[in-house]
Amino acid sequence: MTHSEFAISGFAAELRARARAEGFEAVGIARADSIGEAGARLEHFLALGRHGEMGWMEARAAERRAPRALWPEARSAVVLGANYGPDESPLRLLDERDRGLVSVYARGTDYHEVLKARAKRLARWLHETGGGEVKVFVDTAPLMEKPLAAAAGLGWQGKHTNLVSRDFGSWLFLAVVLTELELPPDAPETDRCGSCRACLDICPTGAFPAPYELDARRCISYLTIEHKGHIAEEFRAALGNRIYGCDDCLAVCPWNKFAATAREASFFARAELKAPELADLAGLDDASFRAVFAGSPIKRVGRDRFVRNVLIAIGNSGEARLAGAVERLLGDPSPLVRAMAVWALARLLGAERFQSLRSRRRPEEADEAVRAEWDRARERPAL
Repeated sequence: MTHSEFAISGFAAELRARARAEGFEAVGIARADSIGEAGARLEHFLALGRHGEMGWMEARAAERRAPRALWPEARSAVVLGANYGPDESPLRLLDERDRGLVSVYARGTDYHEVLKARAKRLARWLHETGGGEVKVFVDTAPLMEKPLAAAAGLGWQGKHTNLVSRDFGSWLFLAVVLTELELPPDAPETDRCGSCRACLDICPTGAFPAPYELDARRCISYLTIEHKGHIAEEFRAALGNRIYGCDDCLAVCPWNKFAATAREASFFARAELKAPELADLAGLDDASFRAVFAGSPIKRVGRDRFVRNVLIAIGNSGEARLAGAVERLLGDPSPLVRAMAVWALARLLGAERFQSLRSRRRPEEADEAVRAEWDRARERPAL
């Protein structure tokens, strides 16, 4: 090893130590352009329309396919991972049908803000110590973090398309610092999924057309977060009580047996998000929604979409006692909310009570989609 190589190696070791001191449990280095076949897979994904309404993926696909198209001067990627492992399996909460299930990543403080602050401090040190410009990314630009993380040795993209780590299972938040510096890259991780299909087989909506392929249009995370309109009836029962995101494919991964509970306090579930009562959530107006979810990524979907999800969960609960909370929303200003209130009531109420409601409320409904829900529900049996 030459003196120069020794110095670079020592600098990289100090970089890793600094990253861990900032609270990142995993750190690796990759060449900035080392995303392998991910660009071709993205093209295939977009060509089939599997991105759904996520037009931003297609609009900046050229940059997403090649990190150096995003920033030509980038030479190395420092990939950082923060463990957000839950203290219990989120699958357990699927049986609590009168409570809403929020994806583990969204139960605490918005991880984007937490990780970005840490990564910026590390990037500042990197710039001041090693020179060269730096840029920080935490899901805020067309950068494919997961392929970079695999190239940097943090894990591999499993059959569910998410990153899997030998040390942290499927529970790693990612941040990336791109730098002009030429840093020694780590060896990429090997795919260790083997013949396992657990993540594919558990998906409630069949969102995986094949191993390592996702059709976002069928994914519950997409439907409850990214999808802005009415959720197709074919998916509603499958949502169960999942009101924001879905962790099934992550939670069932066998590699989670090596994962530890997150140490970062801000990642832990806020009391009101661990198993919130659906009746309480259905009563949120815009102001109370903003107040409850201040500092949470849930706030970005807006009150109407969120209550839409809550009403589907209530319709799936089988709890007739929740019908009162739903009936109050038949006059809600949002057609998204009114439509799902109709759907939920059709599943919770007896035929006579529902038809009485329909005869009074259907004639005064102006929205075509909501009227269609009333009409379809007329023939739909209750739970």
